[in-house]
Amino acid sequence: MMNIFIIYTGGTIGMVQDESGTFVPFDFDLIKNNLPDLSRVDYKLTVHSFDPIIDSSNMNPEIWLKMAQLIQDNYEKYDGFVILHGSDTMAFSASILSFLLEGLQKPVILSGSQLPIGEIRTDARENMMTALEIASTKHNGVSVIQEVCILFDNKLFRGNRAFKYNSAKFEAFRSPNYPVLVEAGIHLKYNFEALLNNTDKQLILHHKLDDHVGVLKLFPGIRPDTIKAILDSDVRSIVMETFGSGNTTTDQWFLDLLEKAIKSGKNILNISQCKVGSVELGRYETSQGLKAIGVLNGYDMTFEAAVTKLMYLQGEFEDQERVAYWVEKDIRGELTIND
Repeated sequence: MMNIFIIYTGGTIGMVQDESGTFVPFDFDLIKNNLPDLSRVDYKLTVHSFDPIIDSSNMNPEIWLKMAQLIQDNYEKYDGFVILHGSDTMAFSASILSFLLEGLQKPVILSGSQLPIGEIRTDARENMMTALEIASTKHNGVSVIQEVCILFDNKLFRGNRAFKYNSAKFEAFRSPNYPVLVEAGIHLKYNFEALLNNTDKQLILHHKLDDHVGVLKLFPGIRPDTIKAILDSDVRSIVMETFGSGNTTTDQWFLDLLEKAIKSGKNILNISQCKVGSVELGRYETSQGLKAIGVLNGYDMTFEAAVTKLMYLQGEFEDQERVAYWVEKDIRGELTIND
């Protein structure tokens, strides 16, 4: 019998309609009562429900640290972990947990649904049962999945590679820059070459996050005073979303503002607004100036991974140079370096 620890944070999967027709959080009993198949599988489930239940739009670093601590506290007692979570911020939570839980040798699978479990056409039952099956899968006594993942619509994604792209379909998540880890059809089809292997490592829980992170999303015609307001804000690092493979305007005023911010001690991380592909600093003239003044390369990181990785690194290091060094390194399978 496999022991699975379920962390129920809330989300659509456990919602019911109130008298006004608005979906509001309920509790795990609603989920259990709508999953008769649970009685037919050989799992021993232990459930920890957050109190109060959380809408994922209210997710924050304090809750992330609580989730990570729950996993460490119960790590030796369970074969796998399933986190039921609202889909809107699921990719942020999956990304930060991947950084907080270093050396993970057991599956941590986040899942949820687009429709509440009590609805006739819900995707919740399939997502829940598949997440439990994958979380319990072992080979020669070793967990096949040894990382933080997202399970949605019969696909398992690396958590720090996925993002929510659709609010209207059951296929809510995609991971265009990294292969799907598992596809669930008649059988579970594992992409073994794509899986992380942490065998022989020890779990290390990281306890600190620093959320002094800003975001600068570029668009043609963005005003200098808008950019200056963001660069001058009380943050240690800024995620800059650029065009194409990392390109920006070459106007000198823009480069001067960035250089001033970098010289003041801020890190600026360049990621692309494109969902597919990677930043290639210096490939085009429009990014050569960025590389010269010390803008950092985010390669093919998702926005969610970039923001949470900076929070994690800033919690680890007071030295901005160490943050800058590690943000360009692949530490949990979150980016691909093609240099």
